[in-house]
Amino acid sequence: MAEQTKRTGQRTYRMTRRRDGLDAMSRRIAEAAFELHGTVGPAQTSISAVAERAGVQRHTVYRHFPDMTSLMRACTAHGMQVTRTPEPAPWRAIADPTLRLRHGLGELYAYYRSNARLLGNIVRDLPLMSDVGGAEAFEERMGELFGALAEGWPGEAPTQRLRMVTIGHAMAFETWRSLADKGLADDEAIDLMARLVTEVVTAD
Repeated sequence: MAEQTKRTGQRTYRMTRRRDGLDAMSRRIAEAAFELHGTVGPAQTSISAVAERAGVQRHTVYRHFPDMTSLMRACTAHGMQVTRTPEPAPWRAIADPTLRLRHGLGELYAYYRSNARLLGNIVRDLPLMSDVGGAEAFEERMGELFGALAEGWPGEAPTQRLRMVTIGHAMAFETWRSLADKGLADDEAIDLMARLVTEVVTAD
C-alpha cells in the first residue's frame, strides 16, 4: 500500500510539473503576442512572428493556441492584467454621478496615457480583425465601465440617448488622443468632458 501511494504521489507530481510547464509556455507565447501588439499591432502579428519573439517553433505556438482567436483571447487576458485595465466596482461605489464621472475619466485617461501606443495599435487594427475576434473580454470591460458612468444621472427619457452618446464620447480612446494631441493635459480634458456631459444631461 505504501509503495502504491508513493507511485501515485510521484505520478501526481509529474503531472503537476508538466501542467505548470505548459502554463508557463502559454504565458510566454501570450506575452510575446502582447509585445508585438504594442509595437507593430495585432494585424501585423503573425504566428511566425510570435514564435520568433517567444523563441519557439511555430508548431509549439499551435500546440498551445490552435488558432489566432485563442491566441488573441490569451493575449487580451494577459494585457488586461499587466496594464491594469480599470475595473467598474470602485467607480460604482461613488454615489454622485458627476464625481463618479470625473474619477472614472481620471483613471481611464491615465490608463490611456500609459498605454497610448498599444491602444492606438489595437484601435487601428481591430476593424481588420473582426473575423478573428478574441478581444471580447476587453470590450466587455469597457461596456461595464460605461455602465458604471451612465448610472444615476437626473433627467427624463429624452436625455437618455444624449447621455449615452456624450459619456461614450468622453470615454473613447480616440477622444482622449485627440484632446491630448491638441495639447490638453489630462485634468483639462477631464474638466472639458465632465462639463459637456453635465450640461447635456441636465438640459431638459
